[in-house]
Amino acid sequence: MTTPEHVNPTRPPAASGAGRWWRSAVRTVLAVALGAVVGVLGTVAHRTQWLDLPVGVVLALAITLSTAVLCRAWAGLGPLLAAGAGWVVAVQVLAVAGPGGDVLVPAQPVGLVWTYGGLAMFLVAAFLPRSWFSDRQG
Repeated sequence: MTTPEHVNPTRPPAASGAGRWWRSAVRTVLAVALGAVVGVLGTVAHRTQWLDLPVGVVLALAITLSTAVLCRAWAGLGPLLAAGAGWVVAVQVLAVAGPGGDVLVPAQPVGLVWTYGGLAMFLVAAFLPRSWFSDRQG
């Protein structure tokens, strides 16, 4: 019986989960950071208007949805939840009144749309069909 060329008989096969935990940890940390960055950018930009149109909140929600879909496609629901957690922390920290009393997310319709709409974007990405993120044909 011959051994295939791609198998090294002197080296035992690695366990199926060994060495993969750090990849999951790195993906989770990167997803939290990405969610936080998107939360900060969206919070700063969500009140922008152009010709009395709320383009800031529309663009902020679009980038939030694209981030959520990216994290879901990248590695599944774990990084999606991590990005959502980073987003929520960033938005809520910036929603608190600052030392001078300024608030970046006021209790106005545009602020409420940003806060709850962003959460809805993560929910939409979470409930998209799994087949959209699969490499299998069929």
